[in-house]
Amino acid sequence: MSTMDILKSLGHPEEIFNLFRFKMGRCQTVMPKLDYESMSESLRTCYVYLNQTSRSFAAVIQALDGELRHAVCIFYLVLRALDTVEDDMSIPLEAKVPMLNDFHTYLYQADWCFTESQEKDRQVLQDFPTISLEFRNLAQEYRDVISDICFRMGVGMAEFLEKKVGSMKEWDQYCHYVAGLVGIGLSRLFSASELEDPEVGQDTELANSMGLFLQKTNIIRDYLEDTQEGRAFWPQEAWSQFAGRLEDLAQPEKLESALSCLNLLVTDALRHVPDVVAYLSRLRNQSVFNFCAIPQVMAIATLAVCYNNPMVFQGVVKIRKGQAVTLMMEATNMRAVTTIITQYSQEIVHKVSFSDPSREKTLQILGLILEKSSLSQSSLASRTHHLSPMYLSAAMLLAALSWQYLSTTAAQAQDTGDMQG
Repeated sequence: MSTMDILKSLGHPEEIFNLFRFKMGRCQTVMPKLDYESMSESLRTCYVYLNQTSRSFAAVIQALDGELRHAVCIFYLVLRALDTVEDDMSIPLEAKVPMLNDFHTYLYQADWCFTESQEKDRQVLQDFPTISLEFRNLAQEYRDVISDICFRMGVGMAEFLEKKVGSMKEWDQYCHYVAGLVGIGLSRLFSASELEDPEVGQDTELANSMGLFLQKTNIIRDYLEDTQEGRAFWPQEAWSQFAGRLEDLAQPEKLESALSCLNLLVTDALRHVPDVVAYLSRLRNQSVFNFCAIPQVMAIATLAVCYNNPMVFQGVVKIRKGQAVTLMMEATNMRAVTTIITQYSQEIVHKVSFSDPSREKTLQILGLILEKSSLSQSSLASRTHHLSPMYLSAAMLLAALSWQYLSTTAAQAQDTGDMQG
């Protein structure tokens, strides 16, 4: 936790309070530590790779219950390896297409590995035998799901290597291949573990929406980084209404057009939120709920920051660390999640300008989200109670005073140390 993180959260005392709680070990309730001693050496290595390749998912994967944790860890690493092949521009197309199409077969080839990758996550390809060994140690029902999703994703990736994302329909299709299938696979794993009902794994439409919402948010946020590296994921049908080339949107004189295109894509991503609410409402296991809810609330918070924000075309747009920690600690039940979704939806409502071409569509989908969140809230109302605003204000005040006290104490301790030195 840096001073910069605290300074960014100064206008949000509850975030400073949560940064301290998180730092002091409160994170253990959301993300308990793993027992590495009882694991085989190869499984331990898989968790090392998980922590090296994923900042956002490693913690929530490790908090899952029982054998589901290992299944999801291996699922993640297999797809990370597949994704690394897709991303590696040094592999010629004639070699890459068959690799992607055949990747699911490598899971049952004990010695298969790929040592020529130039990508930062190349370790998962170089040491694929360790990952595939642990894959083969999983129960049959988990292996079937992982192998099937790996096959379908590889075929989809190969298809999009040879064509650009053109229409909005193709954007949905591309996001389905790289993220919707992950949502579908995870849902089937949740049901296979019996921690969730069979319907969670059977309802592929809702599971697909979970993946699409996260993927579209990442694509929208990463505009500048992707275009600078020669990657184009914004659909041509959207950007061609506003510019001759996708990279032209970054030109200062194109700002108004760029914001119109950005807002159109944010509106399209928001279409998936009612499905997200419906999906999360079905979950019964606490660790699965945390795993699914945390990335989704982070995504809607990110979209609220991106909406109508010129910084998307000029730099990196991120939510504050204090904000991320607060979301992580709060998004542990359906009432809290719908409150968060309502809060960020209202934030976007206030940013919608009268001149925006997507204005009507944006307000329409936000209205639907607020309605769905409100219905979900009212169905929970009879079973739970919430803190009054007075208690919340008192907690914020306490957080601010605590921060002031801790800062003073730390400064005094530093001065004492300097004097003694």
